[in-house]
Amino acid sequence: MKNSVKIILSFVLVFMLAGCSGKNEAGLWKEGKELIKQKKYSEAAASFKSLLDKFPDGEHAADAMFELAKLYQGKVLKNIDEKESLKEAVNYYKKIFEKYPKAKVAPSALFMAGFIEANELGDLEAAKKTYNLYLENFPDGELADDAKIELANLGKSPEEILMEKLKNSK
Repeated sequence: MKNSVKIILSFVLVFMLAGCSGKNEAGLWKEGKELIKQKKYSEAAASFKSLLDKFPDGEHAADAMFELAKLYQGKVLKNIDEKESLKEAVNYYKKIFEKYPKAKVAPSALFMAGFIEANELGDLEAAKKTYNLYLENFPDGELADDAKIELANLGKSPEEILMEKLKNSK
C-alpha cells in the first residue's frame, strides 16, 4: 500500500512539474501564430524558437522553423538589418530541408532559399546551387517549373527576360 501511494504521489509531482515548466509544443505553436496575427513579431519569433529548443523533433518543429524564416524574410524583426534578416531567412529555409527533408514545407523552403539568394541577396552562385538541389530532390515538385525558369533567368534584368520572350514568340 505504501508503495502504491508513493507511485501515485510521484506521478502527481511529475505532472505538476511538467505543467509548471512552460508551455507544451502545441501551446507554443498556437501562441506564435496568435502573436503573428497581433503583429507582435519579435514575441512570435521567441515563441517559435522556444518550441524548437524544447521540441526539436516535435510535430510543429518544421512549421515553426518555416514561420521563423518567413518573419526574417519579411524583415519585421527588430535589431537586425535587412540583409542580415534575409540571410537568416535563407539559413532557416535551408535548415528545414536539411533537418526535416520529408516535411510538407521542405520543398517550398528550399525554393524560397534560392529565390532570396537570387532576387534579394544577388548571390547567383548560391541560388544556382539551391535551385539545382531543389530539382534533384523534388523533380516533380510543385515549384519545379519555377525553379527551372529561375535558373534560366539568373542574373537577367526584367527587360532582358521580356526581350527573350518576345524574340522566342516570333
